[in-house]
Amino acid sequence: MPTLIAKPTRITSAGNKPKLIDEYVGRVNSGDEAASVAHMRSPGGWIEPGQRPEFREFTVVLRGLLRVEHEAGALDVEAGQAVITEAGEWVRYSTPREEGAEYIAICLPAFSPGTVHRDE
Repeated sequence: MPTLIAKPTRITSAGNKPKLIDEYVGRVNSGDEAASVAHMRSPGGWIEPGQRPEFREFTVVLRGLLRVEHEAGALDVEAGQAVITEAGEWVRYSTPREEGAEYIAICLPAFSPGTVHRDE
Protein backbone atom coordinates (compact mmCIF):
# COMPACT_ATOMS: atom_id res chain seq x y z
CA MET A 1 0.00 0.00 0.00
CA PRO A 2 1.35 3.49 -0.79
CA THR A 3 2.53 5.62 2.12
CA LEU A 4 1.48 9.25 2.25
CA ILE A 5 4.08 11.71 3.50
CA ALA A 6 1.75 14.37 4.91
CA LYS A 7 4.44 16.94 5.59
CA PRO A 8 8.21 17.28 5.84
CA THR A 9 10.33 17.66 8.95
CA ARG A 10 12.48 20.79 9.24
CA ILE A 11 16.14 19.81 9.74
CA THR A 12 18.88 22.02 11.22
CA SER A 13 21.47 23.01 8.67
CA ALA A 14 25.24 23.44 8.74
CA GLY A 15 26.90 26.54 7.37
CA ASN A 16 27.54 30.20 8.00
CA LYS A 17 23.87 31.26 7.53
CA PRO A 18 20.55 29.56 8.23
CA LYS A 19 19.36 27.32 5.41
CA LEU A 20 15.90 25.74 5.29
CA ILE A 21 15.95 21.96 4.91
CA ASP A 22 12.61 20.15 4.70
CA GLU A 23 13.09 16.38 4.67
CA TYR A 24 10.23 14.48 3.04
CA VAL A 25 11.83 11.04 2.93
CA GLY A 26 14.72 9.96 5.11
CA ARG A 27 15.88 8.85 8.51
CA VAL A 28 14.09 11.64 10.41
CA ASN A 29 10.74 12.11 8.65
CA SER A 30 9.90 8.66 7.28
CA GLY A 31 12.42 6.38 9.00
CA ASP A 32 13.85 5.40 5.62
CA GLU A 33 17.56 4.52 5.58
CA ALA A 34 17.77 3.61 1.88
CA ALA A 35 17.24 7.14 0.54
CA SER A 36 16.50 10.69 1.58
CA VAL A 37 14.69 13.45 -0.32
CA ALA A 38 14.88 17.03 0.93
CA HIS A 39 13.80 20.46 -0.31
CA MET A 40 16.54 23.02 0.37
CA ARG A 41 16.38 26.81 0.36
CA SER A 42 19.65 28.61 1.05
CA PRO A 43 20.27 32.36 1.21
CA GLY A 44 22.78 34.29 -0.85
CA GLY A 45 26.28 34.05 0.61
CA TRP A 46 25.60 30.70 2.35
CA ILE A 47 28.49 28.23 2.50
CA GLU A 48 28.80 24.98 4.39
CA PRO A 49 31.89 23.10 5.53
CA GLY A 50 33.45 20.71 3.05
CA GLN A 51 32.45 17.09 3.41
CA ARG A 52 33.36 13.59 2.26
CA PRO A 53 30.04 11.73 2.58
CA GLU A 54 29.45 8.00 2.42
CA PHE A 55 26.40 8.53 0.15
CA ARG A 56 25.75 9.55 -3.46
CA GLU A 57 23.87 12.82 -3.79
CA PHE A 58 21.64 13.83 -6.69
CA THR A 59 20.80 17.55 -6.66
CA VAL A 60 18.28 19.31 -8.92
CA VAL A 61 18.44 23.13 -8.82
CA LEU A 62 15.01 24.73 -9.07
CA ARG A 63 15.98 28.38 -8.62
CA GLY A 64 19.24 30.34 -8.41
CA LEU A 65 22.74 28.88 -8.52
CA LEU A 66 24.37 26.20 -6.39
CA ARG A 67 28.17 26.09 -6.42
CA VAL A 68 29.72 22.66 -5.87
CA GLU A 69 33.44 22.78 -5.09
CA HIS A 70 35.40 19.55 -5.49
CA GLU A 71 39.03 18.50 -5.39
CA ALA A 72 39.55 19.33 -9.09
CA GLY A 73 37.73 22.70 -9.13
CA ALA A 74 34.14 23.89 -8.94
CA LEU A 75 30.85 23.53 -10.80
CA ASP A 76 28.14 26.20 -10.97
CA VAL A 77 24.77 24.45 -11.21
CA GLU A 78 21.99 26.74 -12.47
CA ALA A 79 18.20 26.41 -12.26
CA GLY A 80 17.08 23.60 -14.55
CA GLN A 81 20.35 21.68 -14.12
CA ALA A 82 21.41 18.83 -11.85
CA VAL A 83 24.63 17.49 -10.38
CA ILE A 84 25.61 14.08 -9.03
CA THR A 85 28.30 13.72 -6.39
CA GLU A 86 29.75 10.31 -5.60
CA ALA A 87 30.21 8.70 -2.21
CA GLY A 88 33.72 9.29 -0.85
CA GLU A 89 34.54 12.40 -2.88
CA TRP A 90 35.18 15.74 -1.17
CA VAL A 91 32.62 18.46 -1.94
CA ARG A 92 31.53 21.82 -0.52
CA TYR A 93 28.21 23.45 -1.39
CA SER A 94 27.49 27.18 -1.44
CA THR A 95 25.09 29.73 -2.89
CA PRO A 96 27.24 32.71 -3.89
CA ARG A 97 24.60 34.79 -5.65
CA GLU A 98 22.46 37.31 -3.77
CA GLU A 99 19.19 35.48 -4.56
CA GLY A 100 20.44 32.22 -3.03
CA ALA A 101 19.13 28.92 -4.36
CA GLU A 102 16.31 26.42 -4.06
CA TYR A 103 16.99 22.77 -4.82
CA ILE A 104 16.02 19.16 -4.19
CA ALA A 105 18.65 16.78 -2.79
CA ILE A 106 18.35 13.00 -2.95
CA CYS A 107 20.89 10.91 -1.04
CA LEU A 108 21.53 7.15 -1.45
CA PRO A 109 21.68 5.81 1.21
CA ALA A 110 19.82 8.37 3.29
CA PHE A 111 21.64 11.40 4.68
CA SER A 112 22.97 10.97 8.20
CA PRO A 113 25.09 13.33 10.31
CA GLY A 114 27.29 10.32 11.08
CA THR A 115 28.03 9.58 7.40
CA VAL A 116 28.54 13.10 6.00
CA HIS A 117 32.06 13.55 7.46
CA ARG A 118 32.24 17.36 7.46
CA ASP A 119 35.59 19.12 7.61
CA GLU A 120 36.71 20.26 11.06
